[in-house]
Order: sequence, then structure tokens, then C-alpha cells
Amino acid sequence: MTRSCDIPGLQVPKSRFPDPQQDLPASEGEQRAVLGGGCFWCVEAVFLAMDGVTSVVSGYAGGSAETASYEDVCSGQTGHAEVVEVRYQPDRVSFGSLLKVFFSVAHDPTQLNRQGNDRGTQYRSVIFYENEEQKRVARAYIRQLGEAGVYADPIVTTLEPLEAFYPAEEYHQNFAARNPQQPYVRAVAAPKVDKLREGFPERLKTESSSNNTSIPGDHA
Repeated sequence: MTRSCDIPGLQVPKSRFPDPQQDLPASEGEQRAVLGGGCFWCVEAVFLAMDGVTSVVSGYAGGSAETASYEDVCSGQTGHAEVVEVRYQPDRVSFGSLLKVFFSVAHDPTQLNRQGNDRGTQYRSVIFYENEEQKRVARAYIRQLGEAGVYADPIVTTLEPLEAFYPAEEYHQNFAARNPQQPYVRAVAAPKVDKLREGFPERLKTESSSNNTSIPGDHA
């Protein structure tokens, strides 16, 4: 079965993506964003490459602890979505900047309950907000992208309150970097990271700040 990681990323030019008109303040201390955009291996790879991001964990959100396992979530019956927990330094990268990359590089937000050939609510485009401020900024940016006509089709990203985040099994973590020669990683995760590199070079980690984590790309 073809997975979402087998589907090429979007080709919408960076110039069509506006900066968010609303954003969270650059407060001190680590913050987090929980985002779902299909296969978490590919979304994880994109955010791991961003400067100001201190960690990315693949996991599940939207359902109960009892069914927060890959086998259960893949059934599409648990309410969970495959997500990534992005921890970041807001004085180096803002919540709005993360959203811009989420919508322009990490996935296709116009696909309802699917990414590519992966179908089911577990692959939905979703932002799990921790507070009303995150919800406000995310809602405003979705509206802004719609008014700008960035996509030909409507954005279907849902905004859902974050009740709990459940880390996925260990073998899912940092999957793309640990498996750069896997066909699906080379087909989609690597091109998405390359798209980030080409479109947002100012957002990339420096070699010294990457903690020697190998992020897949065409050079892999």
C-alpha cells in the first residue's frame, strides 16, 4: 500500500505564502506546537531542520491513552491523528513561522482526512492548540491564506484542543534521518527538506546547532 510519504510535496511558490499577520510574542522559555500533516516521519524531518527548534517527537493526539499505539491508530477508529510535537525557542523562531512552514512545505492542507494515498482521519491536517492564543493565531493564518488565494482548493485543516500528546513507538522517532535510503524517505521526506532549504534558507539550523543529526536531502 502506498503511504503518504510516497506522494510528492506541493509546488506552490514560496512567494505566494505571506507571513502571518498575527503571531505569538517572542516570550522567553521553550514552547511547543503540536501539528498533524499525514505521515509523521515526513513532517518530523522538516521541523527537525529548522533553526530554533529544539526537539521534534512523533506521536499521536486526539484520542485516548488506551489506543495511542501505531497498530490501533492505523485503524482510523481511535480519533487520534499522527502528529509531531515541536518544541522551539520563540525568541529564535515564532509560532507563526512554524505555521508558515507547516502550510507551505510540510504537507497539503487541502486534502481532507488524507495525505496522498493514505486515507483516514488519522492522516488529517490538524493543529492541536494548547491555549486560546495559539488557536487565534492559527485561525487567523488559515483565513489569511484563504483570502490570499494561495491554494486553488479550500484549506481543510482543523483546529482541535490538545488534551494529551502520546509519543509514538521508539522506531518511529527521527525515522527519516535514521533511514535516509528508504525509498519513501527519498521520495518525499528528502524533497520536502530540500524545499525548506531552497525556499527558507534563513530558517535552517547551522551545522553546529544540528547536534550532528543528519537531515535527509538530495545529498543523502
